[in-house]
Amino acid sequence: MHEWESLSHVRWDCKYHVVIVPKFRKRVLYGQVKKRTGEILRDLCRQRGVELLEGHLMPDHVHMCLRVPPKFSIAFVIGFLKGKSAVRIHRSAGNKRVTGLHFWSRGYCVSTVGLDEATIRKYIREQEKHENQQQSLFE
Repeated sequence: MHEWESLSHVRWDCKYHVVIVPKFRKRVLYGQVKKRTGEILRDLCRQRGVELLEGHLMPDHVHMCLRVPPKFSIAFVIGFLKGKSAVRIHRSAGNKRVTGLHFWSRGYCVSTVGLDEATIRKYIREQEKHENQQQSLFE
């Protein structure tokens, strides 16, 4: 059964598949930085009432399936997540692997999920397997 949320005057189910990448697509999301980035993104989502349905961090990009209340635009949510997380990542990393004050690239990829949520969530969970298959084709 499809589950709808409600606010004072609206019933809603707004889900988005979001991909964000570090500046210059550098492979910096590993080890402690990877673990800490996941914690930071989960905490920031909780702060704004955004539900992180599924997420996976690769060394050079992050996939997330977000459920965003309609009172926030997706651009606002991504700007909030990227801006606040960059500051927290820099503070926790201590300039070891991250240089400058910019962590995320300027752009992002977003797609509405609609009623294909199970397919999108499966894709996010199996992202590493897909990438390994793609790389083996080119070797």
